[in-house]
Formats: sequence, C-alpha cells, structure tokens
Amino acid sequence: MKRLLFVCLGNICRSPAADGIARTIASHRGLDWEVDSAGTGGWHIGDPPDARMVEAAAARGIDLSPLRARQAAPEDFVHFDHVYAMDRNNFSNLTKIRPPGTGASLDLFLSDAEVPDPYYGGAEGFDHVLDLISARMETLFDQLTAS
Repeated sequence: MKRLLFVCLGNICRSPAADGIARTIASHRGLDWEVDSAGTGGWHIGDPPDARMVEAAAARGIDLSPLRARQAAPEDFVHFDHVYAMDRNNFSNLTKIRPPGTGASLDLFLSDAEVPDPYYGGAEGFDHVLDLISARMETLFDQLTAS
C-alpha cells in the first residue's frame, strides 16, 4: 500500500484536485492506496475546496465535496511515503518542516514545472490545472505501481 500526500498553499484548489484525481485513479485501478492533501498555510483549515474547483472537478466526475483543508505537519513525513509539492514555494516550505531522517520522498508534483494557482484567475484556470494534474497523475501512478 502506498501513501501519497499532495500539498499546495491553502489546500483549497490544487492539492484537493490532486487528491480527488488520485483517489479516482486508485479506485479505477483497484489500488488500496491512502491519499490525502494539505496546505503549507493554515488560513483555510476546515474549509471545503474552492467552489470553482469543486464545480470543475465534478464536471469530470471527480467528487471533492468530502475534503476539508488542513495544514501540512512534520508528522506527514513519517506517515506518508511520498509528498508532492505543487510549486517551488510549497516545496521550500515543506523542506523547512521536514524532520531529519524521515523516509518520505519530497518532490515537485511536476518535476520540471509548477502547477499554477488558479485562485485569482478565471474558470479556465481551474480546467487547465485539472488537465495538468490529470496528465501527470496517470504517469505518476504508472511509475509508482512499477516500483
């Protein structure tokens, strides 16, 4: 069983989208993996994902409604096998809270780019983010199931 954590800034747009997409793929592939998401900031703790992301994801058959924002914690590096940051700032913030000697890998979700934050943009930004995450998630699952 793999345990995956996806992290963005507020845990209301990008990381819940990755969480929902990963759960959907795991279910379709019959994988009993644990998936979660978190934010590096604590502004939205307990809040549901942004309504625009919920709507855009629902149009693709992905249900984000049960998710609630939480803040990433040092213990996440003990509990999860893989922690994925949506951008370089998230990665830097996670590096600062990562306890020494923990086993979880920490990587940028897109190894050569960042997942843009759609929060201040229009509806098309949410679809673009879902496209980026969906494409990468399929490849990520292929890599993780092969290892």
